[in-house]
Amino acid sequence: MSAREPALRRLRSAPWLKTAPLERVFAALDADKAATRVVGGAVRDTLIGMGSAGVEIDLATVLEPDEVMERARASGITAIPTGIDFGTVTLAHGGASFEVTSLRHDVETDGRRAVVRFGSDWAEDAARRDFTLNALYCGPDGELFDPLDGIGDCLDRRIRFIGDAATRIEEDRLRVFRFFRFSASHGGEHFDPDGLAASAAAANQLGPLSAERIGHEMTRILGLPRCAKTLRTMVEVGIFALAPDVLARLKSYESVAARPELTGRLAILAGDNGPQALKAHWRLSNAVVKRTESVAAAARLIADGHLAEAAYRHAETLIAAAGVAASESGWTPAELQTAEQKLAAFAPPAFPVTGALLMKQGFTSGPALGALLSRLETAWIASEFNLTRDDLLALARKEQG
Repeated sequence: MSAREPALRRLRSAPWLKTAPLERVFAALDADKAATRVVGGAVRDTLIGMGSAGVEIDLATVLEPDEVMERARASGITAIPTGIDFGTVTLAHGGASFEVTSLRHDVETDGRRAVVRFGSDWAEDAARRDFTLNALYCGPDGELFDPLDGIGDCLDRRIRFIGDAATRIEEDRLRVFRFFRFSASHGGEHFDPDGLAASAAAANQLGPLSAERIGHEMTRILGLPRCAKTLRTMVEVGIFALAPDVLARLKSYESVAARPELTGRLAILAGDNGPQALKAHWRLSNAVVKRTESVAAAARLIADGHLAEAAYRHAETLIAAAGVAASESGWTPAELQTAEQKLAAFAPPAFPVTGALLMKQGFTSGPALGALLSRLETAWIASEFNLTRDDLLALARKEQG
């Protein structure tokens, strides 16, 4: 039996097709009359058997945006004109939300954005998309609609541009980054030769892309389970520059860490410059930067053997940090596992001495008291949290003389 039939059965029986919010949207937008279909990721990932937990469902429709909003609201569905100039409306119902985009074709493009015209031709809509495995549709019955015969590429995990790769990239140069992201996430880090050649040819034409758009794609790449080969290939074709030792550390991190993650890779990429430089370059969120700083700091402590301090100061990022430390120190997976076991054994309690307690013991408030507290905390950590409050007060009195 070919892989196609089981894949089609998976699509027809996909649980997300039978959820009440989607059925309500389908009914409102005349999906039974083939006016509206699910498109892209949900269809693609169901066909190839990738996990569907929390699947995002996007819809394409022959209805124009104003009619989508009118029909949705008439059915009690919230309609938000999130990208109405480009034909996109967000519908929300029953705790779920769906992006609904009217069929369209590009009238004019400049490599960053397109002037679009709405239409009713499904094949034309498919032809303006990026990759064949993203031009797959299905209606409420789960029957595949595949105007470009992209199911073969989908099941073969081949990331192939629709039509001429250079033309697709010229329409939107962000597709270079999407080519590498999908090659990593869905293509097993194999690169379609035509797509790779076209991406290399466009490498020096990516300047007009905004930092936000590039950063969005790069963080999605860096958050994948495997991407070291993809990053190396991007460097080789001139998408960006990374030193050989950084590439080697990224590969090592991926090979030894049980769960490589975004902030671990960002910590390696940031190096001695820190993640603030990456924040400006890729418009990283404050939360991502803060976690990356914690990962980097904890990794330095772990690599230097200060496991207790790492466990105390950076409990939330220890796993990512241990993998980064291993990549920096050239540890084997067994050595990393030993370090992780030691880290897991620590359960640091709250520091048992406070400034108020010291003042009750006769110490004077002020900068000197803060410095004393810091020294006591350092000693307590070095004891692996074994010094008691009385031990620490004795040390404080000894210092006071």
